[in-house]
Amino acid sequence: MRCRECGYQSIRWLGRCPGCGQWHTFEEENRESAAGLLAGEPPRPITAVATTEALRFTSGISEMDRVLGGGVVPGSVVLVGGDPGIGKSTLLLQAAFEVGRTGGDSPVLYVSGEESALQVRLRADRLGAVHPGLYLAAETDIERIENHCSEVRPRMVVVDSIQTVFRAGLAAVPGSLGQVRECTLRLTRLAKSTGIPVLLVGHVTKEGLLAGPRTLEHMVDVVLYLEGDRHHTYRVLRGVKNRFGSTNEIGVFEMHSAGLRQVENPSRLFLSGREAPVPGSVVVSSVEGTRPFLVEIQALVGSSGFGSPRRLTAGVDYNRVILMTAVLEKQVGMVLSNQDVYVNVVGGVKITEPAADLGIALALASSFRNRALPTRAVVIGEVGLTGELRPVPALDKRLREAAKLGFAKALLPNMPGDVPEGLELFAAGTLAEFLDAFLTG
Repeated sequence: MRCRECGYQSIRWLGRCPGCGQWHTFEEENRESAAGLLAGEPPRPITAVATTEALRFTSGISEMDRVLGGGVVPGSVVLVGGDPGIGKSTLLLQAAFEVGRTGGDSPVLYVSGEESALQVRLRADRLGAVHPGLYLAAETDIERIENHCSEVRPRMVVVDSIQTVFRAGLAAVPGSLGQVRECTLRLTRLAKSTGIPVLLVGHVTKEGLLAGPRTLEHMVDVVLYLEGDRHHTYRVLRGVKNRFGSTNEIGVFEMHSAGLRQVENPSRLFLSGREAPVPGSVVVSSVEGTRPFLVEIQALVGSSGFGSPRRLTAGVDYNRVILMTAVLEKQVGMVLSNQDVYVNVVGGVKITEPAADLGIALALASSFRNRALPTRAVVIGEVGLTGELRPVPALDKRLREAAKLGFAKALLPNMPGDVPEGLELFAAGTLAEFLDAFLTG
């Protein structure tokens, strides 16, 4: 028996898994598994292995290529996860259309296990993704999928989704640990032996993790997550694993009736609709990979009507907000222990880097003192527990992006070597100095 959540093995059925603590997750496992990826290939010196870096081809979507590390690598296996309805199938259908449109005699095979060929065609009509180079197959049997690949010899294969694919000879239901692992191994062997890249759609659990065995993420070459708030139109494609490139890059899209559109300048999207400065509103400069973009952080601090004040965050790390609250109370003297604190990033984007610390702290202080920061000011900096400010990387890129969008003042911990024209800089060593200069009196 094996747990379908974490892969824990047991000789008998257990109600609760000792490994992950989940209930009723044990399933009988068939010991039969796929053969090696490249069985029979003899060892050879690493210098004799030809690289495929130059063989990358574009997906036709530059934002997706950015996250993949420059394009699709032949023979790679890419897993794309995300919440239901977030746009995974839409993104991959658009990519399949672009590759099929430019692939010449090599088509793209789109295998749908959740929709009929007619349903996929209707969605393709809506997206404007209809081309003779895009082949459709409504199939869930892994052996038939392999036969389709042998007959069509596609340039790329998309399987939507891996949880619906099954092997007929395996005594397990589709989506179970054994089926998902077996079918992924078969598709991985297909990709490595033929050089055909395989893109898989993966379901996610209510916790936001990819459904199926945890080893699924270890078996593939690239793991991408399509994130976003369903109440907003933007989507962020983020890489969490990439054997062929960096995992720091993100791709930004905007959802429309005709599919996902690329956002070349995310800063304008996240700052759209921003009026005159108000207390609790701060613009910060964040960097994801090589791309800087500006987002607005809003904070609301008010007296608590209960004995235990509330702390709620959206788009920023909850623990970073708690740290900045503690620093303001200990190092600056703001009494926030009896105040409710709410912090939100406008547009639903998520900020994870410490360079947003100064922005979070100033937003909290601005709301608490009911005073707004200067007009057209951008904030950059990391805050230590003693209230000191620390430099952040890629400062020149952040400042150039702020100057390009018309910001006139930048609050930062250190002076850069190159100052963009039209941007006034204000540097300080501690958080208290910024509060005295802009939020006092």
